[in-house]
Amino acid sequence: MKEITLYNSHILIGESVDNIRKYLPSSQVVIITDGNVRRRYAALCDAFPTIEIEAGEPHKTLATIDGIASELVRLEADRKTFILGVGGGIVCDIAGFAASIFMRGLPFGFVSTTLLSQVDASVGGKNGVNYKGYKNMLGVFAQPQFAICDPLSIASLPQKEFVAGFAEIVKAAMITGASLFDYIEENVEKALQKDPQTLEHLVYESVKIKADIVAVDEREQGERRKLNLGHTFAHAIEKNATLTHGEAVSVGLCKASQLAVALGLMSAGEQKRVENLLQRLTLPTATDIPNATLYAAMRKDKKKSGDSIHLVLPVGIGRCEVREVTLAALSDLISTKR
Repeated sequence: MKEITLYNSHILIGESVDNIRKYLPSSQVVIITDGNVRRRYAALCDAFPTIEIEAGEPHKTLATIDGIASELVRLEADRKTFILGVGGGIVCDIAGFAASIFMRGLPFGFVSTTLLSQVDASVGGKNGVNYKGYKNMLGVFAQPQFAICDPLSIASLPQKEFVAGFAEIVKAAMITGASLFDYIEENVEKALQKDPQTLEHLVYESVKIKADIVAVDEREQGERRKLNLGHTFAHAIEKNATLTHGEAVSVGLCKASQLAVALGLMSAGEQKRVENLLQRLTLPTATDIPNATLYAAMRKDKKKSGDSIHLVLPVGIGRCEVREVTLAALSDLISTKR
């Protein structure tokens, strides 16, 4: 087991869910999970009061938060109650947000059950819900006390859900992990076969990259913006398609790379290398959503500031930069890029 500490949050990589009780700071625990995960972790969920929410992105809303708050009131939760989110990225986001606003903030932690949430949603302190179809428009910054990343939970994932997590790993490598990018290229087959050592290395290195960035910029005023590489496109894609978050990020990374080539920031060879790796990981690299539709959604992105948007672009594998681009220029770039 490897541990990464971020502020007061402990990310436990390789830890077993069976050891959860030694990390719980209170006997007053309420679990938040969805029905699919609840069935997989029946013993854990039967041990504590459990609030079950609907699975899937359409339910990442204020209506779900309202339901959770009602249940917490019914259960007579107080400020000594510990909220435990058990599930993937959506459950972690919702549980962290609900905990952070109930009674002005309850302590919380995560059992992260998907590859995507282990390398992204459960790490860094962003918690929130969507609003009128726009990704994570309402939320808070609040760190979980811990996040358990159990490799056995990854092993049992359906393949489609499993491979979606690789998009965030590739994103981390593109930001500041050229050696990690090399490692992924060299170990694609092992990763797809869910080799435990390979997956633990990928999770650890990805989390370390994210934690190092968040440690110097928790509230996304500068350096942390780099973690949004590919996400401005991805959130627009998710609003207009039925792709998973990981699949949308994969397409977003390709679009950001194509845009970087058009601006002379990245070589065509490196762009092709990114696309080839994502394809080898069985992730999508293109969408048929019209550029005008994507642009309309990007105008509502939370990274917009006035008539500009902070856009993250790769300048090579393992390096990227944040550029403030006017919405008018973004529209032109999207419509004219090759």
